[in-house]
Amino acid sequence: MPIVRLALDLPLSRLFDYRADDALRPRVGLRARVPFGNKEKIGIVVALPEESAVKEPQLKDVIALYDDLPPLPPDFFRLCAFASRYYQTPLGETLHQALPPALKKIPLRKSRNPKSETAPQKGVSPAHAKGSPAALPELSAAQAEAVKGVAESQGYAPFLLYGVTGSGKTEIYLRLIASALTRGRQALLLVPEINLTPQLERHLRARFPEVPMVFLHSALGAAARERVWRAAFSGAARIVVGTRLSVFAPLPDLGLIVVDEEHDPSYRQQDGLRYSARDLAIWRAREYAIPVVLGSATPSLESWQRARTGHYRLLTLPERAITSAKLPAVRLIDTRQCRLTDGVSPALMEALRQRLARGEQSLIFLNRRGYAPVLACPACGWLSGCPRCAANLVVHLADRRLRCHHCALETAIPRACPVCGNQDVHPFGRGTQRLEETLSGLFPEARIARVDRDSIKSRLQWEKLLERIHQGDADILVGTQMLAKGHDFPRLTLVGVLSADAALVAPDWRAPERLFAQLMQVAGRAGRASLPGEVLIQSQYPRHPLYQALVAHDYTRYAEVLLQERQAAGFPPFSYQALLRAEAPKMEDALSFLRAAREQSQSEAHAKVMLYDPVPMRLAKVMRLERAQLLTESFSRAALQAFLAQWRLTLEGLPRKRQLRWQLEVDPQEI
Repeated sequence: MPIVRLALDLPLSRLFDYRADDALRPRVGLRARVPFGNKEKIGIVVALPEESAVKEPQLKDVIALYDDLPPLPPDFFRLCAFASRYYQTPLGETLHQALPPALKKIPLRKSRNPKSETAPQKGVSPAHAKGSPAALPELSAAQAEAVKGVAESQGYAPFLLYGVTGSGKTEIYLRLIASALTRGRQALLLVPEINLTPQLERHLRARFPEVPMVFLHSALGAAARERVWRAAFSGAARIVVGTRLSVFAPLPDLGLIVVDEEHDPSYRQQDGLRYSARDLAIWRAREYAIPVVLGSATPSLESWQRARTGHYRLLTLPERAITSAKLPAVRLIDTRQCRLTDGVSPALMEALRQRLARGEQSLIFLNRRGYAPVLACPACGWLSGCPRCAANLVVHLADRRLRCHHCALETAIPRACPVCGNQDVHPFGRGTQRLEETLSGLFPEARIARVDRDSIKSRLQWEKLLERIHQGDADILVGTQMLAKGHDFPRLTLVGVLSADAALVAPDWRAPERLFAQLMQVAGRAGRASLPGEVLIQSQYPRHPLYQALVAHDYTRYAEVLLQERQAAGFPPFSYQALLRAEAPKMEDALSFLRAAREQSQSEAHAKVMLYDPVPMRLAKVMRLERAQLLTESFSRAALQAFLAQWRLTLEGLPRKRQLRWQLEVDPQEI
């Protein structure tokens, strides 16, 4: 009987051998149902070895092989194998995370007569859709040069498209997609968040009404996600738009990859296989020998440095695409010199009054949802701490609930302090709900729309709100980062920013970079059409270089400042890092495991790698588990990878408490 080697969804580096009956016709790339312990699992056939290290009597038999779709292609395996090696995650976990959930479950029955995978898929825009392509807008000289540079490139060609907000990056994407389609190729367009897909979908359907396209993201149901994935795999879908998970979608005719808002942290997966979709997109473009375009108004420092050193070709869009649309004027309000009304300065209130009088729209940005960050007792100092996490329960006054934004625990708001019985407990600080309440009191005639994850919980709600905003049925938008990027509201002329200073003193050294990108993005919502825009930023540190660069709309100046700081400190992109994290019911158990991992690291054989001491994480407790970490660093990526490959095998063999869990994270975004 033939031997099949399977990758199972297990946190182990090893693969597993089974016997398969000849009648099953085993092939690499098929899914298999096999016994594992007292359960059954779905595995993926990765090899058909002639012999096994496991003795014949000990080999178990494959229960079933599933051929309801063609075998997974070699390029899919190469991508997953690279991700497994680089991110130090077992191949089985990697392969299974790359597949839609429905394909990882045991089917109800085996399909002996599968439908043709080249047939049109449900959920795919049909090729005979009615309509004619939208008229093409005239390109600026910078846009035309960018399109020409990418379209005329040969083989693997990485481009960094740096353009100010409103400079027409989306139009460049559409032109490049059209060029790929003309050559008979598929195009993959990555976006950081689901809420950006409705607007992109409208643009794409207007421009390509007869081209089959799909939208792949985690908000799809299991059946819909499988249909979309199959359409991409079969080649039926010629345009694939998706969030980070779509970077793994098999595309037989892939000819172009675009990564919009390439700097966005949402491209980083935070559990399981902790990968960067942007970085995998670049590797995939190299593998396919095709162009990849990274677009952003505030590129990540890693990408900017690679453009500075010539690894990426830099394409620049210095002006907005609509000639009458100018970059908004940015004004700083020193909150030390004015009296705030529930967090709102007199200057911002006056600017809001002016927009209301002119019938224009305003956006107030506060990246903190809920009513207030904490409930407190002034008598005894009690705070509404989460019993399961090292964080406070956030006040959600509209629902009369306290909620943890880390573990989702929620309780009723107490009528009195649970420690001293004082009935005069107060919410401290402010979130979007409290800001909405404040603005409603200041401007009772205004139509106010709050945009955060509490008010928008589905794509339908999001689309209805966008329609309401575009129709002018909202005067003041109160929002978090959901509104900060990718949206064009022609009548929005004022952006106000509250409570941004905290990131300037955060312990995370990436926080200023993220804050600058966030504020540049939200500022870019103002004045995108013919109406002039203005941005008011409230701060106690108006002379900080970050804010001064914002006033000048000068990303390059602040990027140079940050790069100099990082080079002096030896931080990425001038070094490479990995984190070993451990979590357990007791902090000492987590720290003990990390100490043992450090002792068994054989770091003396890797002179270019530095291991730091284990320490508790900044958020040291989540879901009743204590968390600690150990930082590993090197100025050589190759040296760090060689060390991690050996270390992971050591870690898998270390003794540990039953409830302790650990994971390696390569290129961590938070330390």
